[in-house]
Amino acid sequence: MDIPKPSPELHDYFNHHLSDYLDLLRGMVLINSFTANPAGVDALGRLTAERFASLGFTAETIASTDARYGRHLILTREGRSAGDTAAPVIGLISHLDTVFPAAEEQANDFTFRIEGDRIYGPGTVDIKGGTVMICMVLEGLRLFHPEVFAGVTWRILLNAAEEVLSRDFGLLCRHVLGPNALAALVFEQGDVRDGRYLLVTSRKGMARYHIQVEGRGAHAGALHKRGANAIVQLADVVGQIAGFTDHERDLTFNVGTITGGTVTNRVPHLATADVEMRAFDPEVFESGVARMMVLNGYCSVRSLDDDYPCRVEVDLEGRWTPWPSNEGTSYLVDVWRAAAAENGMGDVTPQARGGLSDGNWLWDLLPTIDGLGPQGANAHSSERSADGSKDQEYALASSFVPKAMLNVAAIVRLVTMDGAGTHD
Repeated sequence: MDIPKPSPELHDYFNHHLSDYLDLLRGMVLINSFTANPAGVDALGRLTAERFASLGFTAETIASTDARYGRHLILTREGRSAGDTAAPVIGLISHLDTVFPAAEEQANDFTFRIEGDRIYGPGTVDIKGGTVMICMVLEGLRLFHPEVFAGVTWRILLNAAEEVLSRDFGLLCRHVLGPNALAALVFEQGDVRDGRYLLVTSRKGMARYHIQVEGRGAHAGALHKRGANAIVQLADVVGQIAGFTDHERDLTFNVGTITGGTVTNRVPHLATADVEMRAFDPEVFESGVARMMVLNGYCSVRSLDDDYPCRVEVDLEGRWTPWPSNEGTSYLVDVWRAAAAENGMGDVTPQARGGLSDGNWLWDLLPTIDGLGPQGANAHSSERSADGSKDQEYALASSFVPKAMLNVAAIVRLVTMDGAGTHD
């Protein structure tokens, strides 16, 4: 099969226009799009839609089911069908929101700036740089592989609330793409190690729990024996949960917050904790959920006066299933690896990541791969220190062109192998 290769002219084009793409990134980064700032998220959506309109994309916004968040953005460019055969669909996934409130950005002087190869700023690598990468790839295809560009229905899906794992966006993606789409390509940060491109092929699942312990209040001096101390009971529960972690099975539990009590001269009647659990393997994930839920009704602390029991309640607030290694993702890795090898671009290696992405919603529906964005570091970090022990989020300017070249080559290979984009 004759698969077109990226031309030297494409590399020259990307290099020549890199400053334009970084200007686009600058405009995106200067908009505060903290998840809980819907006005900023929507403003970024408008800027993004305007930029992609020049490539022939039409925009549709969908309100988040949670009114605290902005509007999801869907950008579509319909592909040219071949006779009775509809154009294949490819989903390009990014998100609009970041984790940084405006006050935090100001307090830490965290804004767009370039220092050598590092492009600092909120979202430069998570994930506004990924959206810029999508723009580069599509422009490269339009100019240098027009038959591929025109022969695909492109759907760019941008989540307004990815950082809080909005379930409604996952359902939206599944509906818009459907099971027959060619691929879902997620443009989160892409790592490079020892000349190897690391593409994300699996991610941990996550469950979140709220634990409430009800005890019985009492005067801490005169009636101490009557009290059933909710904090002491919660401490026992927390110790057990910490022991559930099993690193050999990549199962982790993190007790993130604890509250309880009111004043020191009162035996506390109420205490709460919030817990997060993560695992790669679906069976391990389910075993962790089961172990947590067994704590419902647990009691090890009672009043000395009349044996009044503390009561433990565990509420499973949400669950996001793991994205395990699978055939569809492995197929896409093979496509990217072959494209890299044929074009002298180094090697491609699978990578498992502990954090979730929108790929967790899609891998079981259609072939999905992640880590297609630029290289960078310190995502979710706004702090920096003079000794360098703390540094802010940044993307590497030098990573944009090589990664765009690889993505173009792989997508051309993917579409050509599928038989799309080769018609008149």
